Amino acid sequence: MTRPEKTLQAVRLGQGSIRFRELQILLLKLGLELVRISGSHHIYLHPAVPRPMNVQRSGKEAKPYQLRQLRDIIEEFGLTLED
Repeated sequence: MTRPEKTLQAVRLGQGSIRFRELQILLLKLGLELVRISGSHHIYLHPAVPRPMNVQRSGKEAKPYQLRQLRDIIEEFGLTLED
């Protein structure tokens, strides 16, 4: 299992914390594109998702509520890992 697959599994299961860098890699592998950075806010868009995904770090970790938002987007829009 690759690292993005492990991170995706952790997001889906709501397990523990995830490093912010791993979240960024996962977002790219899910087909989201980093469109801008405004201060600490990293804004990602996906062509099939009508709303942006806004993430910020909390130290070296991703914020838990943002992982829940990502899980909801993955489920609602059926996002899968791209090669």
